Amino acid sequence: MKLEVVILAAGRGTRMRSNLPKVLHPLASRPLLAHVLDSARTLMPVRIHVVIGHGSELVREALDAKDLVWVLQEEQLGTGHAVLQAMPGIDVDSTVLVLYGDVPLLRASTLEGLIDNSPALLTANLEDPDGYGRVLRDSADQLQGVVEHKDASDEQRAVCEINTGVLAYPAALLVEYLPRVGNANAQGEYYLPDILSMAVQEGHCVAALRASEASEVMGINDRVQLAEAETVYRQRAAEALMLAGVSLADPTRIDVRGSLSCGRDVSIDVNCVFEGEVTLGEGVRIGPNCLVRNSTIAAGTEVQAMSHIDDSDVGDSCSVGPYARLRPGTTLAKGARIGNFVETKKALIGEGSKVNHLSYVGDAELGDGVNVGAGTITCNYDGVNKHKTSLGDGVFVGSNSTLVAPLEVGAGGFVAAGSTVTRDVPERTLGVSRAKQRNIDGWQTPKQRADDEKNQAQGD
Repeated sequence: MKLEVVILAAGRGTRMRSNLPKVLHPLASRPLLAHVLDSARTLMPVRIHVVIGHGSELVREALDAKDLVWVLQEEQLGTGHAVLQAMPGIDVDSTVLVLYGDVPLLRASTLEGLIDNSPALLTANLEDPDGYGRVLRDSADQLQGVVEHKDASDEQRAVCEINTGVLAYPAALLVEYLPRVGNANAQGEYYLPDILSMAVQEGHCVAALRASEASEVMGINDRVQLAEAETVYRQRAAEALMLAGVSLADPTRIDVRGSLSCGRDVSIDVNCVFEGEVTLGEGVRIGPNCLVRNSTIAAGTEVQAMSHIDDSDVGDSCSVGPYARLRPGTTLAKGARIGNFVETKKALIGEGSKVNHLSYVGDAELGDGVNVGAGTITCNYDGVNKHKTSLGDGVFVGSNSTLVAPLEVGAGGFVAAGSTVTRDVPERTLGVSRAKQRNIDGWQTPKQRADDEKNQAQGD
């Protein structure tokens, strides 16, 4: 049977105390709703319907995609009313999976089990179920219905099995039952779970499947719960990495805010953050307190402490850092070295080339075996346009040099230390550009002069 997904994302999220719609608050640097959409897409539904209300324009602008059907719930009258808004666009012969935009940690395997047993409700056992709807079962452990906390008796409130609101249901039954849901309850809302008791009363068997982990069904209503979800997300990511053969110095101190793919025998030290799409080759070592974003780091490379790598491609057996910053567009060929306090941007660093200390290389192309001395900068910006610096194979640039682009230094060329180079240097040629040195005899510092004047005045 065809699957259609309905995601309820219309709530205001008052307890977040924010101008941002709740479903756009970030978990691992991505909106809560984005995580729910990821889970839904793994199930290959024919359509995904997202019911929006508060901040609808912001939500749609942030996450719009071709596979999404946006449904506006102008008045937030409850979950039953929300699903009803989506029903006109749903094939009556499909199975409908109802998810929530603020419940981001559901596993695809859990949802698959729910769909396979449709009609089915996902439940969970909580040590403290206060505030949640309770699941009511008969003596044979079969689902009888759900009662909201505010409508429950003391005996019902003693039940620890809660309704998560996540359910899989034949669309034909939703079409039949949703219009019959009333709002005679403490909240005056149209509750989606009311369709469960209707189905049971009319002889349908509704499965109630318990989630294996309570954290899976965690809803995010305030920033405390958002922080708790971050902890769960980090733990899951760390466990997955270790099971894939990655060594983590401390599994509680790693943040994966996107997708991290690792080869064998990768080692990651503490407090590292990975954002976007990151790939680490075999044997890569990442030192403490590093940030890697949307980058590929090939086999055998070591990234030392406090380094930032952003939108860059690092080749085999390279060395980066400590305290290095590779900005977008940086490519390091095999065996290249970027040392401490070096910044690169749109730079191609050739095989075996070195930029080891306190330098800036931007809009530049370095050949193989180039050595850039400490304190060297490429002056690539004239206030309006960016210009390129090209250093051929085997070029040696002395310390404290200024390379004013556009500039080309030919293969085997040398730049003398302390030079400001404004013209091209041919192959195997030394470029020198320094002010003539003068030595002034008897030079005194201002303090020495002042002391001499003071002593002279006292002698007079």
